[in-house]
Amino acid sequence: MQLHDVRQVAIPRKHRMRVGRGIGSGKGKTAGKGTKGQQSRSGYSAKRGHEGGQNPLWRRLPKRGFTNARFKVDYDVVNLCTLNEFDAGSVVDLAVLKERGLITKSAKLLKVLAQGTLDRALTVRAHAFSAKATEAITAASGTAETVGGKG
Repeated sequence: MQLHDVRQVAIPRKHRMRVGRGIGSGKGKTAGKGTKGQQSRSGYSAKRGHEGGQNPLWRRLPKRGFTNARFKVDYDVVNLCTLNEFDAGSVVDLAVLKERGLITKSAKLLKVLAQGTLDRALTVRAHAFSAKATEAITAASGTAETVGGKG
């Protein structure tokens, strides 16, 4: 191989545009910032929701009515068909479900819903049950125990 045979390797990155380096560069003089105003100055950084002095959208829209979002209770949900994985007579609770990977590790509250059927007697401990889920668990000669507290 000779020196003139060496080819430049394609670099897997794009070089940044150097702004403010003369008119001929395509991004000279005002460096793509336009003329005058807050956004053309050095050190400018827009805060979230800032509209350049215009009354921002969140202040223009009316704030009326009630929202229960602050008090919403988020349950991790398990269906009856999922509980068939456990042996008859076993105790199923939040810790066991986390251990088996059936709910997220960060789960704090558990609710059992009635999708599917349960064909074995289990002791299920959860923070909440749907009415049909409770019926289905007792019909399979198991017990549905509600554990205390929301979180």
